[in-house]
Amino acid sequence: MTSSSLHVAVIMDGNGRWATRASLPRLAGHQAGAEALRRVVAAAPALGIATLTAYAFSADNWKRPVEEVNGLMALLAWYLEDETPRLLAENVRLSVIGRRDRLPLALIETIESSEAVTRQCGGLHLRLAVDYSSREAIAAARNFDDLLPVDLLIRTGGEQRLSDFLLWECAYAELFFTKRMWPEFDGNDLGDAMRDFRRRERRFGAVPATPPAPVSHERWLR
Repeated sequence: MTSSSLHVAVIMDGNGRWATRASLPRLAGHQAGAEALRRVVAAAPALGIATLTAYAFSADNWKRPVEEVNGLMALLAWYLEDETPRLLAENVRLSVIGRRDRLPLALIETIESSEAVTRQCGGLHLRLAVDYSSREAIAAARNFDDLLPVDLLIRTGGEQRLSDFLLWECAYAELFFTKRMWPEFDGNDLGDAMRDFRRRERRFGAVPATPPAPVSHERWLR
């Protein structure tokens, strides 16, 4: 895969903890997280990223308090309405993966509208995972060729797990974990992750491109 066709996935973790540490409501952390996503989307194309998949709301997030879930649904709708003109101007295509049958009707309509408006954009492809479960997606998949492999997965907030996100697609992904909370994350942090990624040697089960120098066994034969 060329550097201009990289697929980067982000688990946007730490919004609630960031807000709590700042003595703010948890929803304020999610609002700050939406701003962080805007910064990352703006920085991604110049870093050679063609597809950016962001974990916005997992299937397990329905277990959160009703007030927080309702706030997140409203925030997602606001983000799409507010951001779509900017995405269109910056040639960014938006699509949403995950279930839709449990989402509020108004949010579904906003998703469909944003997808339709940006469908012809040929720059960065921004994918938002909403009500998403990788295990459900794998179980429902009829053609695994439709599942886009991930090159680099970034998780903020200090946790080091995939949390049911793109499990099949991350089979050979490089993993980058940072303790920075998602609301703190910006284009510079994305650049650091990309530089770390490019220093790694990806072999996909094969031998290194340049084999190491042979080890002399002379001293063992004396």
